[in-house]
Amino acid sequence: MHDTGTGSTGSTAQPSRRTVLAATAGVTASLAAAGPSYAADSMDDKRLRALVSRMTLEEKVGQLFVMRVYGHSATAPDQADIDANLKEIGVRTAAELVAKYRVGGIIYFAWAHNTREPHQIADLSNGIQRASLGLPRGLPVLISTDQEHGIVARVGKPATLFPGAMAVGAGRSRSDARTLGRIAGAELRAMGIRQDYSPVADVNVNPANPVIGVRSFGADPRAVAGLVAAEVAGYQGSGVAATAKHFPGHGDTNVDSHTGFPTITHSRELWEKLDAPPFRAAIAAGIDSIMTAHLMVPALDDSGDPATLSRPILTGILRERLGYDGVVVTDSLGMEGVRTKYGDARVPVLALKAGVDQLLNPPKLDLAWNAVLTAVREGELTEARLDESILRVLRLKAKLGLFRSPYVSQGGVDRTVGIRTHLKAADRIAERTTTLLVNEDRLLPLSRRRHPKVLVVGADPASPSGTTGPPTGVLAGALSELGFTATALSTGTAPSVATIAKAVAAARDADAVVAATYNVTDGSSQKTLVEQLVATGRPVVAVAIRNPYDIAQLPSVPACLAAYSWTDVELRAAARVIAGRVKPRGKLPVAVQRADDPEQVLYPVGHGLSY
Repeated sequence: MHDTGTGSTGSTAQPSRRTVLAATAGVTASLAAAGPSYAADSMDDKRLRALVSRMTLEEKVGQLFVMRVYGHSATAPDQADIDANLKEIGVRTAAELVAKYRVGGIIYFAWAHNTREPHQIADLSNGIQRASLGLPRGLPVLISTDQEHGIVARVGKPATLFPGAMAVGAGRSRSDARTLGRIAGAELRAMGIRQDYSPVADVNVNPANPVIGVRSFGADPRAVAGLVAAEVAGYQGSGVAATAKHFPGHGDTNVDSHTGFPTITHSRELWEKLDAPPFRAAIAAGIDSIMTAHLMVPALDDSGDPATLSRPILTGILRERLGYDGVVVTDSLGMEGVRTKYGDARVPVLALKAGVDQLLNPPKLDLAWNAVLTAVREGELTEARLDESILRVLRLKAKLGLFRSPYVSQGGVDRTVGIRTHLKAADRIAERTTTLLVNEDRLLPLSRRRHPKVLVVGADPASPSGTTGPPTGVLAGALSELGFTATALSTGTAPSVATIAKAVAAARDADAVVAATYNVTDGSSQKTLVEQLVATGRPVVAVAIRNPYDIAQLPSVPACLAAYSWTDVELRAAARVIAGRVKPRGKLPVAVQRADDPEQVLYPVGHGLSY
C-alpha cells in the first residue's frame, strides 16, 4: 500500500479487512469479527498485557510520546516540511518518525501543515497508521489535535466549526454542548483523529486571564461542570476520546503558561469548591483523558513544582482522591511553564514519576526519549512503571477501535465532514449564544427601513481556526445578505488618529454603525474610536468579538452584543440578532466588573437582554 498524501478529493483505495489484519497479525490475531467502525475492540487486559510483554524497552518508551510532525503526507511532504522535520526531529517524514521512535501518538497542527482539508487529513491519518502497522510488532497510532472550537481549532473549513466554550456557556444548554461534541467528534473520527484535547474544564474567574478566557465555559463551577460532562458524552459517544483540561485548573491566573510559570493562590478549600467540580464531573462522565497544567498550586503541593510534575497532585489527588484511572496527558512540554525549573531532559522523567501517561510534544524528542530510556536503564524509573502507562494508552486505543479499524475512508469524509445538517446545527447553537448586554431606547434590532446603510468598522484579528474572516467583512457580508447595504472598514486593534478620522467620516454617510471590538482596555484607541463614532449621532452597535468585558470600557455605546469569538458561525449569528431575524438568548457566563472600580459588578453572571 502507498500513501497518496496529495490532498486530492478523489477516492483513495483503502486497505481491505484482510490487509489490515495481516498488517497487525502480531497483535490482533485473536480479534473478533469486525463490527461497526465505532465499536470498541475485543481486547481484554490479558491480551493487552501480552502486547506489552512483547515490546522492547525502546518501543515502550516510544508509546509514551505524542509528537508533532510537519507535512500534509506521511511519506511525501513538501520539501520545506522535510527540512523542518530534519531540523527539529531528525527525521524526514511522519513515517520515519514512527519507525525511528515508535511513538504512540501524533498531534496535528495547522501550522505544521497537517490539516489542509478533510480528504488530505484522512490520507495523512491512513499513511501514519500504515507506516506504524507495517513495523514489527506495529501498533496503531493515537492521532490527536486541539479542536476546542471558537478561537482554538486546528481543522478549519469545510469542516463544521462551532461556537467556543464561553459562547456555549452563554447558551446554557447541555443539549447543545452534547450535540457539539457528537457532531465534532464524528467529523474528527472520519478524518482519522481519535483524541481531542477538549473540553476546557477551567473555571475562568479572572478577567485578566491571558490564556484561557473565552476558552472556558464560564465562571460558575456548577454550570461549567454540567457543560463539560455533556460535551464529553457527545465526543465519546462518537468514538473520540475527550480530554478535560487543564488539571488542576487554569482559570484564575494572569500569566500565560506558554510563556511563563503561573501560580494559583487558591486555598485547598477554594480549589475544592471552584476548580475541582468540572473535573469531578468529567470523571463521572467517563472521561478518557485528562490534560495537566503547567502551573504551581502551593495549597496542593508546596514543592514549587508545576502540576505536570507533581506526584501529590497527579497521583495523590487525581488518581487516588478523585479515583481517576484513565489516561493523563501533559500539556505541551515545549511550554515555558514546565521548562522553568528543570531542563528538557528531566521534565519527561519527572512527569512519569508524577503519574503521567502521555508526554506531549517535547521540544527535542531525541533528548526526551533518551532521557526516559536512560532513567529506566539506570533504575530511576522501573519498566513496570512504564508498563502501567502503556497499558492505559493501549486500553484507550482498544476502546476507540483502533486495533479493529485503524483506517478511514474518503467516502466517510464525504458523508460526515461539513455536511449541511452539521452546519445548520452549528448555526442554531450559535443563535442561542449571542448575548445582548445593552440596548438603550430599543436601538436593536436595526430596521432595514430606518437603517438601510450600515458601516461595519473595527478590529480584524487573524481569523481563527481556518474560518473565512476578516470579522468586519464577515459581519458586513452577513448583514448584506439580510437586506442591508453594508460596507466594511477595517480599523484594527489599535486604530491610529488618521484611521479613526476616516471611520468617523464614513459613519456620517451611514444610517448605523456596527463596531467590532477586541479586548478593549482603558488606554485603547478602540475606545476612542467608539466614543467618536457615538459623537457623530449615528446609532452605534458594539459587538465584542472576544472577551465580553469590553462593555465596561464603552459606557457611551447605546447597544452592545457579546459574540465571544470572531469565527464565522458566531459573527453570522450576531448579524442575525442585529437584524432581528433571531432574538438574543445568551446570558453572561462570567461577571463584568466596572472599569473604574473592579470590586463592583457592572453586569452579573446571568445578565442578558432580549427583544
